[in-house]
Amino acid sequence: MSFDFDTEVNKFGINSIKWEFIFDAQHNAVQGDHAHPRHGGERLLPMWVADMDFRCPPAVIDAIVERAKRGVFGYAMPTDSYYEAVINWFARRYGRSIQRDWIVITPGVVPALNLMIQTYTQPGDKILIQRPVYHPFTFAIENNGREVVSNSLLLQDGRYQMDFDDLAAKAADPAVKMAILCSPHNPVSRVWTAKELARFGEICLDNDVLVISDEIHCDLIYPGVEFTSFANISERFAQHSIVCTAPSKTFNIAGLKLSNIIIPDEARRAQFGKTLERTGIMGVNTFGVVATEAAYNLGEEWLTAVMAYVADNYHFMRDYLETHLPQLHLLPAEGTYLVWLDCRALDISPAERKKLIFEDAHLYLDEGEIFGPEGAGFERINLACPRWLLAEAMDRLKASINNL
Repeated sequence: MSFDFDTEVNKFGINSIKWEFIFDAQHNAVQGDHAHPRHGGERLLPMWVADMDFRCPPAVIDAIVERAKRGVFGYAMPTDSYYEAVINWFARRYGRSIQRDWIVITPGVVPALNLMIQTYTQPGDKILIQRPVYHPFTFAIENNGREVVSNSLLLQDGRYQMDFDDLAAKAADPAVKMAILCSPHNPVSRVWTAKELARFGEICLDNDVLVISDEIHCDLIYPGVEFTSFANISERFAQHSIVCTAPSKTFNIAGLKLSNIIIPDEARRAQFGKTLERTGIMGVNTFGVVATEAAYNLGEEWLTAVMAYVADNYHFMRDYLETHLPQLHLLPAEGTYLVWLDCRALDISPAERKKLIFEDAHLYLDEGEIFGPEGAGFERINLACPRWLLAEAMDRLKASINNL
């Protein structure tokens, strides 16, 4: 089957955060038509939020439409076939054997992270993350009255690495109760090797630090790169960790608000269940379970095609920059459809860089600073877009930089 990733999909009038809203200096969402094609070369090109510009897999759209035709949208629960689809997906693709009762469904990975912080740590405890990293990790920690400890990644020879000496020193602090692992890593696009995961896990577990592995991007792996789940390293790792998964990034269904949290340890699972009860989180999104089942059963061919297209986008952007903007450096991409662009050689302030990109080039990217101070001078760019849009974005960026 062939899939069309080149034609622009009409994303207006659907409440799209990425295409219909911008955030002002006070972080207020402002709706507008700034990205509408009617503005021609002045239209804003949004390449920030981590969702795709592509239509979902046909099987997912068909399943949702057929369910909607029934005209009844009452409370729903996952069925046996739902759990089978989830279990079979991870067994088929990653060789992981998941038991049905390990799966705890939540309305998203970020809500689950907040609830796990409330469940397994106390106010004032320290939680370790690896900056530059997905900023909701920081928000979840600080908003729940815990302290961020950053085992910051090291940029060595153009590739990010874990700093294991720093990790060992910080994990030894008895106040550090939890580590949130971003695997694959957002925004730097690293897919951690089994050896790296083993060393990370041994340090954390030897210091009684609970590992929460956010693997929401695990299906979005570049051709030739292999993903290993943290829990697949050993039975000890599986029992002393919680793995967060979701179909949302994989199949572009984030708005359906569903994630599968894998908790093998019975006591931890019961603790988390109590937290869900206290917060009144129960039930599932009717379309979320329908879409997930269809995606995991019938969406694999589409996913393979998407990642091949994203990889081609990466190669296009890398070659463009090498030819036209050699002062910018695109970091190697291994996983996710997000890439990390090093703009430090421009030698301009964050405010000047924002003006250059947002006001002059009319591009909406994610500034590296939001991922922590280690992200200063970088930009995160979403490559899950039509190639013509990426080409236009590169031309605009070149013109703006040439006018500096």
